[in-house]
Amino acid sequence: MEQHRTRPPHQGTRPGGQPLPPQADREGNRRSPRPSGRPGRPGVRRPGTAVPAEPSASGGTGAPGAPGAVRRLPNPRLTGLGGGLFSGTLMFLLGCLDQVLFEGSLTVYSVLFLPVCVLTGLWVRGPELLAAPVVAPIAFTFGLLPVARSGDGAGERLAGLVTALATQVGWLYAGTLLAGLTILARGLRRAATRRRTGSPRR
Repeated sequence: MEQHRTRPPHQGTRPGGQPLPPQADREGNRRSPRPSGRPGRPGVRRPGTAVPAEPSASGGTGAPGAPGAVRRLPNPRLTGLGGGLFSGTLMFLLGCLDQVLFEGSLTVYSVLFLPVCVLTGLWVRGPELLAAPVVAPIAFTFGLLPVARSGDGAGERLAGLVTALATQVGWLYAGTLLAGLTILARGLRRAATRRRTGSPRR
């Protein structure tokens, strides 16, 4: 006896082949089960689930309301010639500013010389660390040109420059010593880093 296969009634039709009304068809589709693995409505976060952190402007992930990335301090690398130009130009500008604001006070000029020596020692390149204490006295002398008291002639100008150097020699030695100590600390730190990592000298 031949058995006929029974097919389930087609969705959207009544038993007997009659089509369902559009409203009943929509309700049947609305009640159809959702596929497994995607519980809940799409785009709606369930309570207790973590929200992925959005990438920040710096390339990492940060929490909302976190402070911005702290900008790094300037850390240029100057050659020996570049360190001399930097310190000499800066001391000359400071000398001109001292002449305008403090009427050429040698004490103010000498005090400003100390941080310039430290910056030169910090920013000179590693292979040329010895250039920092060498260019410091040159920069101090060059910056004295607008500050030293002098007359109209070349001899009087030279005499005023020598007098300023003689009276401020203590500050000159102090600035040069600061530059030397700065490069000494950097050299020891570089040596310790090479010994710890075993990297060759650059």
